[in-house]
Amino acid sequence: MIDFNLRLENDNVLLRPLAEDDLSALLLLSSNPEMWRFFTHDLSTREGLATWALPAFQKQRLQFVIIEKTTNTIVGSTAFGNISERDSRLEIGWTWLGKNSQGVGINSQVKKLMLTYCFEILGLERVEFKTDVLNIQARKALKNIGAIEEGVLRSHTLMTMGRRRDTIYYSILKQEWNYVKRENDW
Repeated sequence: MIDFNLRLENDNVLLRPLAEDDLSALLLLSSNPEMWRFFTHDLSTREGLATWALPAFQKQRLQFVIIEKTTNTIVGSTAFGNISERDSRLEIGWTWLGKNSQGVGINSQVKKLMLTYCFEILGLERVEFKTDVLNIQARKALKNIGAIEEGVLRSHTLMTMGRRRDTIYYSILKQEWNYVKRENDW
């Protein structure tokens, strides 16, 4: 279902599959341990970054680097994962941006590219998102694009520093896609 060589782009951003030689550039963006309080891995170290990237290199998820095209620099990462061809669904997640690229519209452009591919090329029935219930910024961003809050799985995921997170799920369904596009001016 997923082409692990897939590239998605618009005039401003390019999403291309993560390569091992991208890890050094990502580490420059991810070196602040505070960035990872809502993530399952601490990407502030080379070892943590390598552990996080391993499923991508094993083709368990399609991890992209996000490249800002005017400067041709890597500004973050996102992925397609938890892919179920039988159920016609996948998850968009593992998304993060370096500090200087947050809040400037890149995430919205990335989600538009990914969701358009999911619904208009793959013809999926469902796209899922999940985050830490405490991650208010991510929850607002998901609601802003039109994802519907579905529920909370309590004590669902082990986080860095041994904390267990309550995970909140969101989704967009095939029949909601035209509404999401219209509301986002996509």
